[in-house]
Amino acid sequence: MARSPESTKRHRPEAIQTSLDRIETDPAHHLAGPFRPQTPLGQEPTNTSPVTNTRTGPIVRWSTQSGGFWTDIKTLRWVVVPSSALKILLIVFVLWANWELLAPYIGKDIPNPFAPLLFISHRIPGTPDDDPRYQKGYLDLVFICYYVVFWSFIRQSMTLYICRPIAKRFGIQRESKLDRFGEQAYAVIYFAFMASWGVRIMSQLPTWWYRTEQFWIDYPHWEMKPELKAYYLMQAAYWCQQLLVMLLGLEKPRKDYYELVAHHFVTLWLVGWSYLINLTYIGNAVYLSMDLPDTFLGLSKLLNYLQWDRAKMTVFVVFLCIWSYFRHWLNWVMLYSVWFEFDLMPETSKRWSPEDGVWLVWWMKYQVFAPLVLLQILNLFWYFLIWRIAYRALSDITTSDVRSDDEDEDEPDDEDDKDD
Repeated sequence: MARSPESTKRHRPEAIQTSLDRIETDPAHHLAGPFRPQTPLGQEPTNTSPVTNTRTGPIVRWSTQSGGFWTDIKTLRWVVVPSSALKILLIVFVLWANWELLAPYIGKDIPNPFAPLLFISHRIPGTPDDDPRYQKGYLDLVFICYYVVFWSFIRQSMTLYICRPIAKRFGIQRESKLDRFGEQAYAVIYFAFMASWGVRIMSQLPTWWYRTEQFWIDYPHWEMKPELKAYYLMQAAYWCQQLLVMLLGLEKPRKDYYELVAHHFVTLWLVGWSYLINLTYIGNAVYLSMDLPDTFLGLSKLLNYLQWDRAKMTVFVVFLCIWSYFRHWLNWVMLYSVWFEFDLMPETSKRWSPEDGVWLVWWMKYQVFAPLVLLQILNLFWYFLIWRIAYRALSDITTSDVRSDDEDEDEPDDEDDKDD
């Protein structure tokens, strides 16, 4: 029997509310989960399984155990195995260093073929040594590939060998929480560093502080300072690495998988297109608007894992203000700029001529506008969840909940646990 329109309308809000409740109470959700009440430290079930599986037999897909260097390369497991990532980095560095040492005796005028992997390329001829300029080029892809390996090594090394021991020292024992603590600690360090770098770079540009008309005046901005180009490509490498891990399933699956994949795709869309069409000024502004709030978000999560409640609430309030300003107000400012200030660019730049560095024909306004809108939609969804978290925290501030809301508490931590 078909439902009446009134019944459908009545069930729709109920379904939405049920979905929101499920997300809000999901301990594995990347935003809501880490703010759930935690099992008191010292009362967690002790997990004796090691970080890496030393047993014989097939390796768990998201284990950090190496299957051998060549196997890790073929299966792309170097993304999560820091020893293999380090070997790749060192091989390239040794090849570059040997070429530098031997080139004076073999071929003085032959450029080092390994240099584009380690250093930015495509310097504009004739620019002074004390103030060089760079343009984009195909060798930028080589640089990104090398630094995908670099970020894989940094991420896994920090997570496994620095953050996990710190978490254990503070009494965190459960494997899933150790993993999440490591991820958040790495995120805090990364986003704090990149946000600081982004502020420094914007201070050198005419766009300081979000002078959005400068996004378009004197377009194209294809002559980049070396620091701006390195910043852009390092960011691209980071997000490529994050997306690679998720798409290959090299880490334990998350229930908010599709949210995060959508966010990474939109971010890379913004990164790639803004770099390709020489809109690096607006790209720097978008990066900064994302990185600074994420620093305080990760810090709030870490304090919740450590159960430092007063510090957590203080940082969360600061985070809420920063997120509101950067992820929403400034994002709307940039959207306004795309829609209403797009025509401030020179008339000679309003054409499709890649060889001249200009791409912004009339319909490109919508190409720039679309990913910013999608990013804002995701941010608004998360903003709503953040306010629900804040409301729950205020309503529960006088209660003490010792129930276990650890992530993945209904699942074994890894394949070792299944056998124990």
